[in-house]
Amino acid sequence: MSAPPFGGGRGEPYVRLLAGQDIATLSLRGADGDTHRLDAGSWVRPAGAADLTVLDRARGPLLDVGCGPGRMLHAAGARSLPALGIDVVPHAVARARLAGGLALRRSVFDRLPLEGRWRSVLLMDGNIGIGGDPAALLRRCAELLTWGGEVLVEVDAEPDLSVVGRVTLVDDGGRESSPFPWARVGWSAAVALAADAGLAVAEHWDAAGRHFVRAARSVRRTAVRETRSAIAATTSSAAQMTASAMP
Repeated sequence: MSAPPFGGGRGEPYVRLLAGQDIATLSLRGADGDTHRLDAGSWVRPAGAADLTVLDRARGPLLDVGCGPGRMLHAAGARSLPALGIDVVPHAVARARLAGGLALRRSVFDRLPLEGRWRSVLLMDGNIGIGGDPAALLRRCAELLTWGGEVLVEVDAEPDLSVVGRVTLVDDGGRESSPFPWARVGWSAAVALAADAGLAVAEHWDAAGRHFVRAARSVRRTAVRETRSAIAATTSSAAQMTASAMP
């Protein structure tokens, strides 16, 4: 039996947020009872200043993994940056499309458009925790990138944090989800994970109290032609993504 998606099952707190209910915060609660507060209200608002520092470093075509309701897709579109979002939660995909973004209901581990040709992959809002196996997730992201492409990851402020386990999502009304696998990773711990995935960390920065890491798939001398091909693909990728994202 597969694990429920982020915030799924029982009281469906994440779906309630996506449906427009007045939920300012969500919290992750571990098996030990410890909680980690999430600024879930920001997920359904337009991209903020900290989000835009990520797009300042991004190149198209861009893949937003766990895109949620699509704020980063909308912001990328405003910059004419070709972008596709993927999410396993149908309500999130529907909302992202409603906002004008291209989005697929798909796991990052499923077959995806433009595999090996993405120039940027985003893991925002702690999405490095998807599946509870950040090492496997970063390896998969590296596979999706073209040579020289980059993963842009939002990480925890605590540098050495590395926590993996089953958590429950709880809203400020006490409604909770079914348990699901998740992870939290600090920026220093992310450096080691990235290296194991064949990614070289080029930058760590913070903005508005949030922390981010930029890690690149190493460029091989023999990959110059592939890189040129990926850049050229940007001009046609919007059409391919549009066709893939049709309901």
